[in-house]
Amino acid sequence: MKNLMINSSCLMLLFTIVFSACSQDDNSNEPLTADSKAPGQITDVQVINLSGKSEIKYKLPNDPNLLYVKATYVLDTGREMEVKASYYEKSLLIEGYAEAGEHEVKLYTVNRSEVESEPVTVTISPNESPLFDVFRSLEVGPDFGGVFVQANNPQRAQLAILLMEKNNEGDWESTGNSIYTSTDSIFRTVRGLDTINYDFAFTVRDRFLNTSDTLFQTIKPIYEVEVPAGQYSGYPLPGDAPNTEFPFPISRMFDGNFIAWPSLYITDAAAPAPHSFTIDLGEAIKISRVKIWDHPQSATFYYWQFNMRKFEIWGSNDPSPDGSFDSWDKLGTYEVIKPSGLPLTQQNNEDVEFARDGFSWPIPITAPKYRYLRINNLENWGGTGRLAIAEMRVYGDPR
Repeated sequence: MKNLMINSSCLMLLFTIVFSACSQDDNSNEPLTADSKAPGQITDVQVINLSGKSEIKYKLPNDPNLLYVKATYVLDTGREMEVKASYYEKSLLIEGYAEAGEHEVKLYTVNRSEVESEPVTVTISPNESPLFDVFRSLEVGPDFGGVFVQANNPQRAQLAILLMEKNNEGDWESTGNSIYTSTDSIFRTVRGLDTINYDFAFTVRDRFLNTSDTLFQTIKPIYEVEVPAGQYSGYPLPGDAPNTEFPFPISRMFDGNFIAWPSLYITDAAAPAPHSFTIDLGEAIKISRVKIWDHPQSATFYYWQFNMRKFEIWGSNDPSPDGSFDSWDKLGTYEVIKPSGLPLTQQNNEDVEFARDGFSWPIPITAPKYRYLRINNLENWGGTGRLAIAEMRVYGDPR
């Protein structure tokens, strides 16, 4: 009987708590306070006009119930916009314009009861959107197995370069090969195309759906095939760095496993920097590019430790047996640059996608055919000469 009374008391206490919580939930959509008085307006307004946007600075009213400042405006496209800034901030960014010109912005203060002040109307004059500078710098043309797209984006605007082809109805439509980026120096190659003429159209669009003019171009890609990975192998020379003690042989770069540990090639840290390795392609190839996939740490972080950052690619048809570079031609010096430009320990989604696709390193089109390739790593992301590579492929014309 005693246990029954205790349990009944517990049930009553639980019912009281639940009922109280539900009562509180019923009022969850009400304002934080019941203050029907409109807050004061902002003062001392200053406008800083930028490319495609304007920053508005202001002084807040002395109101303890102030919650945020709201701005409303209309873009060139007719799209109505609204942005907010908390009372901790003293400025708002008005963005999304394409053409340079004057526009009106209405600024309201809003209190904790969601009561708005009378608006303060401000005239801004943003400069032309950076997407037009990107379009004016746009260059496209044939590349090995595809087309290249190159442009300058010094303001690192978030934008897309749309690559379009005509559909069956004769209308231009975007393909799945459009480029989405915020990097400052844009260079991408769309590959997997036949060596025939293609009619393309290119336009630049920002995240507010403003678009540039359209560039029309007929492009014929340059012939290229992938040299079968089973055709080439390691060709160790004196001076090349040995692989590390745990079995990470050079053959791991050609096994088709692009990210899974421990399927990668790592050189021994004890060997002096820089670290080099040599491969035999099995036949002389007119090489168009060398593609390298880095090994990710924690599945997604690519710009780290032993992955190559600065390196050289050399070619030869008759390597000297002493391992010297006297019988080699330097085909280029290369550097991995993160699209985001973020510091060493940071990366964004574009950085990850860029690395997952593999880094393609072009070989000068004027270079002759080569049978042997040598990679000489000058510096990894950790600042040493040791190198790690998950997978490697060579492309070109064996004809």
